[in-house]
Amino acid sequence: DKATDPSIPEENWECIQRFCDQVNADTEGPSLAPRLLAHKIQSPQEMEALHALTVLETCVNNCGERFHHEIAKFRFLNELIKVLSPKYYGTWSSEKVKSRVTEVIFSWTVWFPQEVKIRDAYQMLKKQGIVKEDPKVPEDKILPPPSPRPQNSIFDTDEEKSKLLARLLKSNHSEDLQAANRLIKSMIKEEQEKSAKVSRRVNTITEVSENVKRMDELLENYKRQELSKSDHETLQTLFQRCEKLRPLLFRLASETVDDDEALGK
Repeated sequence: DKATDPSIPEENWECIQRFCDQVNADTEGPSLAPRLLAHKIQSPQEMEALHALTVLETCVNNCGERFHHEIAKFRFLNELIKVLSPKYYGTWSSEKVKSRVTEVIFSWTVWFPQEVKIRDAYQMLKKQGIVKEDPKVPEDKILPPPSPRPQNSIFDTDEEKSKLLARLLKSNHSEDLQAANRLIKSMIKEEQEKSAKVSRRVNTITEVSENVKRMDELLENYKRQELSKSDHETLQTLFQRCEKLRPLLFRLASETVDDDEALGK
């Protein structure tokens, strides 16, 4: 609610970042967040909808593969399409909101070419005449990192790229601004991949910890008394899941050799 507060004209980056952190920290975050955001994007209050779209785009940049997987489902895409479709909210949604939703879906067809449903949804909008032509984002329109960045961000750790970017952004030449735009896009992509890897590792370790804790509890009960049939089945399910997670943990460990703290966990 704070991140999408319609009474504030400017983006509240602190709240937006906290929302992203919560999505990454909560096991159900990536599946719950798109539903909450869809509701806000459909708001009759223009500012609330625009803020929600900013939050959505920031989540895409910061919340990794599981979030990407959720927004690429028809269930979520249909909620965005409702904002554009005259059969639903298209008749009263503002042109600014509709234009922004179109830009978001179009940009995803570029960013996530492997997601067939996004492409299909966008093509359907064009076929129905709801989208007349592809939105044009000017090459010299700078796309800054959309929110306060986490520590060890690529924007901070890659000194050479950061210096080059700072120099290009100060230039008045459109070719330099275009080069800066391309550099920002590539750095954000790198940041996304890094963030997705960290998110995957955190989620896996959390799942393993919870499973092992539950197994320990059941085994303690087993020492004291006979387990019920359902508890036996639960124990078997947990065991099978842990067996599957074991090689994944080994692989994650091999990917984090340069990060002592993560390797320790």
